[in-house]
Amino acid sequence: VGKIELDAKGRPVSLRPTPPAPTPTPAPMPTPVAAPVAEVKAAPAPAVESKPLPAPTPAQTPVPTPAPSAPVAPAPVAPMAPVVSAPVAPAAPTPSLPIETAPVAPQVPESKPVPVAAVTAAPAPPTVPVAPEAPTTPPPTEDAGTITARADQLKGLTVLGKIELPVDASRRGSGGRGPRPVASSDVRKSGLNAADAKKRQRQRIPGPAGTTQPGQGGSQPGQGQAGGGYQGNRPTGTGPRGANAPGQRPANTAPRVTGTGQAAQRQAPAVPLTPEQNEKQIQEQIKATLAKLSGGRGGNNNNRAKYRRDKRAGVAEDREAQRAQNELDAKILKVTEFISANDLASLMDVSVTEVIKVCLNMGMFVSINQRLDAEAITVIADEFGYDVEFLSAEEEETDLGIVDNEEDLQPRAPIVTIMGHVDHGKTSLLDYIRSASVAKGEAGGITQHIGAYDVMTASNKRVTFLDTPGHEAFTAMRARGAKVTDIAIIVVAADDSVMPQTKEAINHAQAAGVPIVIALNKIDKPSANPDKIREELSAMNVLVEEWGGKYQSQEVSAKSGLGIEDLLEKVLLEAEILELKANPDRNAIGTVIEASLDKGRGYVTTILVQTGTMKVGDIVLAGPHYGRVKAMTDHRGKKMKQAGPATPVQVLGLTGAPQAGDKIQVMETEREARELATQRQQLSREQTMRTKKHITLDEIGRRLALASFKELNIIVKGDVDGSVEALADSLLKLSTPEVSVNILSKGVGAISESDVLLASASDAIIIGFQVRPSQSARKLAEQEQIDIRLYSIIYNAINEVKDAMEGMLAPTVQEVVVANAEIRQVFNITKVGSIGGCMVTEGTFTRKTKVRLVRNGIVVYSGEIQDLKRYKDDVSEVRQGYECGISLRGYNDLQEGDNIEGFEEKEVKRTL
Repeated sequence: VGKIELDAKGRPVSLRPTPPAPTPTPAPMPTPVAAPVAEVKAAPAPAVESKPLPAPTPAQTPVPTPAPSAPVAPAPVAPMAPVVSAPVAPAAPTPSLPIETAPVAPQVPESKPVPVAAVTAAPAPPTVPVAPEAPTTPPPTEDAGTITARADQLKGLTVLGKIELPVDASRRGSGGRGPRPVASSDVRKSGLNAADAKKRQRQRIPGPAGTTQPGQGGSQPGQGQAGGGYQGNRPTGTGPRGANAPGQRPANTAPRVTGTGQAAQRQAPAVPLTPEQNEKQIQEQIKATLAKLSGGRGGNNNNRAKYRRDKRAGVAEDREAQRAQNELDAKILKVTEFISANDLASLMDVSVTEVIKVCLNMGMFVSINQRLDAEAITVIADEFGYDVEFLSAEEEETDLGIVDNEEDLQPRAPIVTIMGHVDHGKTSLLDYIRSASVAKGEAGGITQHIGAYDVMTASNKRVTFLDTPGHEAFTAMRARGAKVTDIAIIVVAADDSVMPQTKEAINHAQAAGVPIVIALNKIDKPSANPDKIREELSAMNVLVEEWGGKYQSQEVSAKSGLGIEDLLEKVLLEAEILELKANPDRNAIGTVIEASLDKGRGYVTTILVQTGTMKVGDIVLAGPHYGRVKAMTDHRGKKMKQAGPATPVQVLGLTGAPQAGDKIQVMETEREARELATQRQQLSREQTMRTKKHITLDEIGRRLALASFKELNIIVKGDVDGSVEALADSLLKLSTPEVSVNILSKGVGAISESDVLLASASDAIIIGFQVRPSQSARKLAEQEQIDIRLYSIIYNAINEVKDAMEGMLAPTVQEVVVANAEIRQVFNITKVGSIGGCMVTEGTFTRKTKVRLVRNGIVVYSGEIQDLKRYKDDVSEVRQGYECGISLRGYNDLQEGDNIEGFEEKEVKRTL
């Protein structure tokens, strides 16, 4: 019926009535009609026009006209109907005529049920046809209505753009409820340009109430349709003709796919696609498939969700692995050798008493601040479930990882360490060998840091000697000396005995697997008894060759030089057995013997080159410090340009003072050296933070209970690192439960203003070992009244600090009995109380004497004397052998035979 209306508006109006009114009306219309006609080439034009035409009610007016219209239509309709459905090309030349006439044929027989208003309301269809039939006569009204209908049709014609819906239909599937909004991502994915996307979006906005989108007449359920309501699988024309049957007819003639509602009708026009559209759709499908395969942005939501899940799972696995690694690392202690028992306990987060208990079970007697060697640290840590990594051991692995070829190795001089107890003549022996008076230069004649010397023997062979301290404070230095040496000479005074430090030196040498040669010194003294020494050594399982053992021994005199040549021959014999070799043509590796701060030259490091050759200008790394070798000197101060294996040398140019015993190596680049040095500094800082003491509640309670807890803060400065370390350890050992020694700072170099300021802030004293304060530091110390103590001998420093600590200790109070009296008669006097008639048997009683009343050996009263009389006279004192009367303050139960003891309380200074 809608098509008939179009014909009435367009062509029939011009045919039947001649009035010029219809002519102007189509004039404005062709412009909008032309636009949709271009789109109509897709051939679903009839389906589109079927709906907007039912909407206008005036369409029913031309009901009487179908008779003349029928003869006109049949002639052209027969040929044109196929033209519209299959080839769209012929429709293009005459857009107005074929498009309108083609639908006329099918719609003419169905024009009887004109009620197109069914779209607006279900019951409306019967009433609507009656109303329009009455006003059939006025054609002008029809034209006006037609103009209004044209406006609605313009909407409908604009909607003709739905020819492009097949793309959406194929994407949404048959069960979709309608076209989805076009997002910017859809434009990118489907390859549409923005203009098309916007147009489609505008078409999908639902119209006002009472109007329906083209092609949706039969898909709306509950609209009063008898057979075509929600039955998408069956053409609506087969059932009873509903209100929209005439308008739906053209749509149902097209092939239908299984589906319901709008989805089925959207798919209906998808069949006649142009080759360009087919090609475009195929390309889009290929792109989508490739995107899915590659997992890119074009993939669907499932792929993206899977990717996110996998990523989250990967992150969770990494986090779990990191946590497990952290737990593993927490069980690994990274320590330097010779840390104290207290520091080890802090690292393992256990009580220091438990560590000492483990040491006692191992047969080791250690104190809280005593340093432990590597073996003891490993065993103790293993008891608590920890693994130990020694920083020095790590460095050795990296440094000595290069294996030298046998043909590159050349013989080198032996490195000999002289070890033994203090004052047994080690330095004097080396002094004679060097023919230089080294011992005279040492303060007090004792060695306080390692000396490294290069000596030519009488047989013209080079030997490198290391002289180690013998004092107990230098345990770590002796251990380092034993580690870098090839042969150890143990010096024992023949007029003395095997002392604790001698035993310790032997243990260090045996632990390092170093051959030992025993030197029995001071053999020229009348009191010398070398056999006694051999016997004591045998008790330590050190049998000399004279007694059938494997250890060589030699009686020597460092004063007269007796036997020294024989001693050197035995040392060289041991060296020949060892076949000592090194590769001089590689980067040097050595050990730091000592490090000090020289005011004019900066940090001076004494090193012993073990393999390779060190040259001036090399980049070196030692512990957490690095630098370029600016200058090298030997032990006599002579400049050197290079130092080969087994050569002791002093190096200038490091950024700091490394610890004695650190490995030193030549690096390829300064950047590599700097990175390693920074990494080691961080490790050292972390270890310092972990071992930092934090006061606990138990410690606070203990100090409060003592009520007199004192702490002695000390800042230690020294000339060389080893001496500072030894002095600090010795002072820490002086700590007692009541007075604790706290080393605030220790370092190498002169006493500076910053040291004085630190001492002022923390109420500390400064101990300088073979160093002096600068002029400004001395003035500042006088202003701040800071005590600076300077020492050259370690004994004096330890003794004075011990005296200071004793002064800080609260003195002990002792009771000293000064008099004794026996009660021989008791007098009870009114208003006075009991008075004991006594005989003074010992000492002297005074009025101020404190007394105790002892009965049958039990103290029943302790207090003061109230009255002291002889007869009736008050006296100030009564001596031994005199009688007197004594009354006690607040006590009257005196009996004959009781003893009265007089005593005084004396404060006794405590000692450590």
